[in-house]
Amino acid sequence: MKLKWRQLPLGPLQTNAYVLRNDKKECVIFDPGHEGEKLISYLQQEGLTPLAVLLTHAHFDHIGAVDDVRDAYKIPVYLHKEEQYWLSDPELNGSYLFMTNREITAKPADRLIEREGELTIGSFTFAILETPGHSPGSVSYYCKEAGAVFSGDALFQMSIGRTDLPGGSFNELMMSIENKLFSLPDDTAVLSGHGPKTSIGFEKANNPFLK
Repeated sequence: MKLKWRQLPLGPLQTNAYVLRNDKKECVIFDPGHEGEKLISYLQQEGLTPLAVLLTHAHFDHIGAVDDVRDAYKIPVYLHKEEQYWLSDPELNGSYLFMTNREITAKPADRLIEREGELTIGSFTFAILETPGHSPGSVSYYCKEAGAVFSGDALFQMSIGRTDLPGGSFNELMMSIENKLFSLPDDTAVLSGHGPKTSIGFEKANNPFLK
């Protein structure tokens, strides 16, 4: 079954939400960070049926539309157990610090990711990679069939995620990228939380933080 993905930059930080769809017009949504109405309008226009929301981590700019989508479609939200309390805590998710006039929260996740392994949702299969460093519960979702990894804020085109937020660690992030993400095939598309797509091979050869 052929899979296609769509990048949707949303909100003031233009955080990338991704919609991965199959031929049956089922889809999985990654990191619905803001502008829930815009995201839902896109899903309706495309006639898509969401099956789940997968969060790479629980910073405020990745979770702002979680409840909009979950409530509209009655679907589960997946999040790593290390950040299970972040959705409801503006201090942990960063909105208290960065959003002057607004604290962003969401209801608890429906499914907690406890370890690396295979995750199957309908016809979609992902390898869950624990990639902490940007945040303690950061995970990346590798979909072999799509030839892509949804990496959140771990790895960007020619850059890496910041590590100066609560629970961040530069050394952990370097290990996550080099031991987990760089173990994927070079032609794997890296679908990051911000900015354009890149590839594992390109970042191995060109990323100045990883020379």
